[in-house]
Amino acid sequence: MLLPRSIATEILQHPLWENQDVQLFMKRLDQVHHKASGNKFYKLKYNLEQAQKEGKSTLLTFGGAYSNHIYATAAAAQHAGFQSIGIIRGEETIPLNPTLAAAKEKGMQLFYVDRTTYRQKKEPAFIANLKRQFGDFYLIPEGGTNELAIKGTTEILTAEDSTYTHICSAIGTGGTLLGLANSLKNHQELLGFSSLKGSFIHQEIADGLEKFGIIPEGKVNVLDNYHFGGYGKHNSALLDFIRWFYQEFQIPLDPVYTGKMVYGTVDLIKKQYFPPGSKILLVHTGGLQGIAGFNERFGFALPL
Repeated sequence: MLLPRSIATEILQHPLWENQDVQLFMKRLDQVHHKASGNKFYKLKYNLEQAQKEGKSTLLTFGGAYSNHIYATAAAAQHAGFQSIGIIRGEETIPLNPTLAAAKEKGMQLFYVDRTTYRQKKEPAFIANLKRQFGDFYLIPEGGTNELAIKGTTEILTAEDSTYTHICSAIGTGGTLLGLANSLKNHQELLGFSSLKGSFIHQEIADGLEKFGIIPEGKVNVLDNYHFGGYGKHNSALLDFIRWFYQEFQIPLDPVYTGKMVYGTVDLIKKQYFPPGSKILLVHTGGLQGIAGFNERFGFALPL
């Protein structure tokens, strides 16, 4: 199964926040596992254990062409001795992008469905049809968020992290934020930076808290104004910031999730959102595998 490496928490020193008596730290989940890194490690950990308990030999999941989840599931499946199947949104494009090429190299069978069909991924009839086509499998939802994923992401914050006043994380499907909320202390504020455009994310997080019976001890604040146009969207300000951050701290950020979250946090520091004496923990949720595909797709050279 998946066993974690030790995770470093690095202090980020810069006059921009030190002059405001604010400390900034980063928890490097991107270092947690050599195959399935970042928040995906925590989402997959207990799902793989459950698949093994049920005697399943194949994992099936869903994702887009540049999905961190597809990549991580393929890598984790190979590492743990499972077969894997990825149902990919959209048409096959040859040559495969770096994400799908790596997933295929790790043994994942890729099957493509049009966007209309893909929207049926939660429908019982659609799942039943997949079982007729592929046989028995262990189903992991798109993005990996389910009850076992929340059990895993609840373990991201440890007792040592109780010293921080603010925890900052990106939001995709919400599973990581929900786990962080589940382990939040009453003196802490959790800031979630949505990578998706739209105010709907507030209700999605509220629904997730209710669904999984999570009553946070601290404050949960969802921010929907740092998406840079929506999921996978970007502009020069975001890209310049990612390059600046790497130059200053030698830590790569992806432009889909973590880059937007760190940009948003630094912007809030500039706007004096955080009181003097604040200790802020940035949760680096990984996703670095996607940078190669991003660079290839748009012709950029973001640091890996």
